Amino acid sequence: MKSIILISIIATMNLSAVDLNLLVAFEALMEERHVTRAAERIGLAQPSMSSALRRLRALFADELFLRAGAGMQPTEKALALAGPIGEALRQIRSALVPDQGFDPAIARRRITIAATDYGDLVVVPELTRLLRVEAPGIDLAVRPLTDATVALAKLERGELDALIGGHLPDSPRCVRHRLFEERFVCARDARTNRSERLSLEDYATLPHALFSAAGGDGLPSVIDALLARHGLKRRVAVTLAHVVAVPFAVAGTDLIATMSERIARRFTDLADIAVVAPPIDIPAFAIDLIHTSRAAQDPALRWFLDAADRCARRLRY
Repeated sequence: MKSIILISIIATMNLSAVDLNLLVAFEALMEERHVTRAAERIGLAQPSMSSALRRLRALFADELFLRAGAGMQPTEKALALAGPIGEALRQIRSALVPDQGFDPAIARRRITIAATDYGDLVVVPELTRLLRVEAPGIDLAVRPLTDATVALAKLERGELDALIGGHLPDSPRCVRHRLFEERFVCARDARTNRSERLSLEDYATLPHALFSAAGGDGLPSVIDALLARHGLKRRVAVTLAHVVAVPFAVAGTDLIATMSERIARRFTDLADIAVVAPPIDIPAFAIDLIHTSRAAQDPALRWFLDAADRCARRLRY
């Protein structure tokens, strides 16, 4: 509804006073958050981009972008305008070149996504390799996905092109595509682990290392509920904020960690850990790709989403 209202406001402005190039400059500033990089992106000199920013501020009666460190931070109004302006520009581009096919080999584009730690470690490397081979002119910017609700709002506003990760919330304005499922394994120190099997009693008795991006000990969880059915309870001895730290915390200690299999296996040699099956049946979880309906009108984004799916096929069991 907010986007519809903003589109109506833009439509009722004196369009004869609006230079379409200003909206292109706004889009570049929103994506780059840096005046010089935005200028380079659309082929302007830095003074020309600064002039465009001044005109945008006058046009919308708002600062739009404020200095923050080495870059620019969009204001609330800029964030609200990003979706409608981006959608309007996509429709204009589509109307001007309706029959032009998309060629990833020569395309120049920046795709911005948000990914969980899992997505960063498992999906993004595959995507990066594919992009360098098939679409070397497409730049990929990956933002951290720590708060799924915030990330979903950014996706809906057009600040992000897609989200990748597990346990992502639903939205009636977004499309969810299942990439693959992930299962859990246990990681132990490889030098002291002499058995490929782990008893339920040992699993409950050993001290646990736990990944919890949100902080705290993360309890209660599905695992604790499953143990409770057997009258057992585990002790979480170490809680870590980054999943990549878990294998290294386990190595050389008596700790055990329950973690996603594809991440654990990436560290078997690097962290000298052993991967064993958990003694309880822990439900698998889905890794999803979430995007909006904008993709239907954006050939580059459609291609990227298909590329992500092709990468996921290589990762499926």
